[in-house]
Amino acid sequence: MKSRREFLKNTVISAAGLTMMSSASAFGKIIGANDNINIAIIGTGGRAHGLAQAAGIVKQMTVSHICDVDQKRVQKFQGFCKDKLGYEPEMVQDFRKILDNKDVDAIAIATPEHWHAPMAIMGMQAGKHVYVEKPCSHNPYENELLVQVQAKYGKVCQMGNQQRSSFTSAMAKKDIMDGVIGEVYAGKAFYANTRKSIGKGKKVSVPSTLDWELWQGPAPREDYRDNVHPYNWHWFRTWGTGEIHNNGTHEIDICRWMLGVDYPTRVVSTGGRLHYKNDDWQWFDTQIASFEFDNGKMITWEGRSCNGYRPSGGRGTTIHGTEGTIKLDRAKYELLDLKGKKIKTEWENKNAKAANDTADLTGFDTLSVNHMNNFAMAIIKNESLKAPIADAAISTQLCHLGNIAQDLKVSLDVDPKTGKVIGNKDAKKMWKRDYEKGWEPTL
Repeated sequence: MKSRREFLKNTVISAAGLTMMSSASAFGKIIGANDNINIAIIGTGGRAHGLAQAAGIVKQMTVSHICDVDQKRVQKFQGFCKDKLGYEPEMVQDFRKILDNKDVDAIAIATPEHWHAPMAIMGMQAGKHVYVEKPCSHNPYENELLVQVQAKYGKVCQMGNQQRSSFTSAMAKKDIMDGVIGEVYAGKAFYANTRKSIGKGKKVSVPSTLDWELWQGPAPREDYRDNVHPYNWHWFRTWGTGEIHNNGTHEIDICRWMLGVDYPTRVVSTGGRLHYKNDDWQWFDTQIASFEFDNGKMITWEGRSCNGYRPSGGRGTTIHGTEGTIKLDRAKYELLDLKGKKIKTEWENKNAKAANDTADLTGFDTLSVNHMNNFAMAIIKNESLKAPIADAAISTQLCHLGNIAQDLKVSLDVDPKTGKVIGNKDAKKMWKRDYEKGWEPTL
C-alpha cells in the first residue's frame, strides 16, 4: 500500500501547474525525471509545517535542512518532519551555514517578518532560489530593494500568497475576464479573529535554547521579554507589521488580481488599538483602509483582530461588478447576481479532485502544494511563477501604505507607476527602518 506521502505526490500535484484547469496527465510532461531541488526551511513555526509538507509532496524536492534560532523548536520540528516526510532533515541553528552550503538549492523563509527581506536578499546573493512567506518586507525600502536584488541576480523568488495557485480563484479570474459580472470596480478584503491581550511583558533571561542575538538580526537591539517569542512579535513594530500584513496581504492580493490593478492613486485608513488598550500590542487591532486606483476602481481592507464577528466567514474577498458579485475564500468561489442571489458555487477541493480522479483532498492544503510545485517548476522548467516577487511586492506595498496612512491620519497621494507617496515628508521619513549596525541589507 502506498504511503500518504506517495499517494499525494502522485495525485495532488498535477493541479500545481494550473493556468486554468490542467489535467492529471499534464504533470508527467513537465517534470524532468532526474531533477531534484534541495530546499531548506528556515523558521519552524506554524507556517513551516505546511511548507515542509508541501515541499515533501513535490516529487523533485527534498527538505534537506531545517533551521531555527531556537534549538527546542527545531528539534520538535525535526520530529514532525520524520513523521510527515519519512526522514529527518539536517538541523541548523544559524541560517548563514545554509547559505554557505553549496548542496542547498533553495530556501523557504518562515521567520518573523523583520527577517523576510534581509534573508531573502542574502539568499539570492548566495545563489539560492527563494520562497519567502508574506509579507515580503518589513518596510517600503526593503520592498524596493528585494525586487532590485531579484532582477540583478536572476534567481527564482516567489512570495507565499498561495491563493494565487487556487483552482477556484483562477476560475473566478477567468469569469471576470469573460465579463460574467460585467465591469468590475470594487473589491473588499476582510479578516476577523478573537486574539487575546498580550499583556505587559517582563524582562526575563533569554531561554538557553534561543539565540536572541540572531533572532533580532537586522532589528535594533531590545531586551528579551516574556511576551514576544514565539508569536506575539507580530504586534510589535520592531519585528512585525500588524494584521494588514499578517493576513490582509492575502486578501488584498486577491482583490488586486481580480480587479487587474497595481499601485493606487490615494490611500486613507482609520482604526487603532481599540479592543485592548493597556498591553504591549503596538499595531492596530481594528483597521479599515481604502485604496483608490485609476479608472475609478477601489479596494477596502477591513481587519478585526480581536472581534470574531463573521457574517461572511472569517476571511475572504468580495469583488463587485456592474452585473453581479463574486465571493472568494480559500475553500470556494461563489457567484451572485446583483440582488445577491447565488448563481453557482465551486469548491476548491472538488475541483482539485476532478483533476486527480482518485485524490482525497479533504482537509489538505492543496494551495500550499500547488504554490510550492509552481516554485519548483519555475526553477526546473522556467515556468511562470504565480506570485513573482515583482508583483507580490505590489500587494505588500499596499499594506505598507495602509499602515502609513493610519499612522499619519492623512490621505496619501500615491504615484500609480512607482507606489511612492507624493508630497508628504512625514510619509517619506517612514519609508525605511533603523537597522542594527552591520545588518542593513544592500544591493
